[in-house]
Formats: sequence, C-alpha cells, structure tokens
Amino acid sequence: MTTANARRNFGSLLRDWRNRRSMSQLALAAEAEISQRHLSFMESGRSAPSRNMVLHIAEQLGVPLRERNAMLAAAGFAPVFPERRLDDPEFAAARTAIEAVLARHEPFPALAFDRHWNLVHANAGITTMLAGVGPDLLAPPTNVLRLTLHPDGLAKRIVNYREWRAHVLHRLGEQVTQTGDSDLLALRNELKAYPVPPGAAPYRAGTTTMTSALAVPFRLFTPDGVLSFISTTTVFGTALDVTLSEIAIEAFFPADDETRDQLFASNKQR
Repeated sequence: MTTANARRNFGSLLRDWRNRRSMSQLALAAEAEISQRHLSFMESGRSAPSRNMVLHIAEQLGVPLRERNAMLAAAGFAPVFPERRLDDPEFAAARTAIEAVLARHEPFPALAFDRHWNLVHANAGITTMLAGVGPDLLAPPTNVLRLTLHPDGLAKRIVNYREWRAHVLHRLGEQVTQTGDSDLLALRNELKAYPVPPGAAPYRAGTTTMTSALAVPFRLFTPDGVLSFISTTTVFGTALDVTLSEIAIEAFFPADDETRDQLFASNKQR
C-alpha cells in the first residue's frame, strides 16, 4: 500500500465513522480538541495522521477495537489491539470470569456470545429454554438470535413473538449502525425473512405485554407453564483485546413470582 493510498483510505474510514455517528466535522473537531481544518485535511488525505491521532479520534468516535485496528492499518501503522482465541492460555482469566458469572446466575438462564451472536458459553439454566429446538440450530457455531426466531427454534414457543422479534431486530439494527458490520446486516436480513408463527399475537409498537411496562419481556411456553423474563447485557468495560471487547453476557431474570418459583423448583429436581 502506498502512502497516498493509505492516507486516502484512512480519510474514507474516518469520514464513514463520523457520518455513522451523525457528527459534523466541526463537532468532531471540538470533541477531539483539534482544528476543523486539520480534521478536513485528514479526511481528504492532504494530511497524514500520527498513530496517536488515529487512536485519539477513534476514541472520540467510539470505534470498536477491531475497527480501530483497521483504521491504524489504513493509516500505515501496525494494529495495537491483540485478538486472542478463546482457548488461548492468556484468555484464561477472562474465561474464568465468564464461567463464574454464568454459574452464579443459576438457576436463572444466562449465556455469553460473540460479536455475531454466536454462543460462547451458557449455564445449566439455559436448558429450560431449549426443549424441542432443531439439532441443526444447536450445532456449533450456535447463533443465539437464529435459534430464537427460526421456525425450528424457539419461535413457536415464544408467547409474545412479534414483540420480541421487533425488539431483536431493533437491537440488531442499532448494532449494524454502531459497527458497520456486514455480517450483522446479513443476519438481520435473514431474521426479518423468517415467517411469523401461525397464531402469533399481534403487536403494536409502543405497547408491551408486561403490566408494569418496565422492559420488553421474553415469554416462553414450557411444559410447566409460561416463563417470563427480563434480561440484562454485560460487557467487559476495560477490554484491550478485540475478542474480549466483543463478548457480551445476557442474563435472564424472572419477570414474575411464578417464573422464579418454577425455576427454583426445576433446579431442585435436577
């Protein structure tokens, strides 16, 4: 790659990320504490950024670590954020932390997944949700969202399917906007194309099946009755490794007393 091409490619990436964040040159320059002229010159390729400047601007734009490496490469610098495999010995502490969080959440379901929603690890509580799921959907790499909305997955058992589908697609759409990840866009398009299960309850945006309307619930038919959950998402806030920065933990909590009691009862029977 020539210096001119590196500059032009970096400028294009910078402009794309600035537009993705809906920031003007003036707004970004103010956040980065540089002149608008300097920023304009970097975008046009008339000025080559330093390594520190690339990292500084990427930080202001909230660019994910993977894409920060790409910006560095486009500007002619080596990547600075490592990307370790999950089975790398240096990843042991992170694996232990993930497994501990999941285990301590039992008997409630919890799982960890990567940037493309592929399952990394799950606790025993998740088995409550998987009855009747097609074996192909459980084969690695198991995609959590595909498993949820696919006709051979949980779709027929989700009480508020349309509501949950709208939530999933909105969340995935925000990720596409934030990351520009083409694989996530393809996944979203795939999920949108799945047929709605026959008899699925109607859903109107701005409403919720929860009486308290605190959060979008995940409501699932099981042999023991309907289980209702609300969920939280946890990420590693200080990650400097690409892989670790892209792992999220989804923890499901009972949305009502009946669900809580059923999960504790099922746990005692194991």
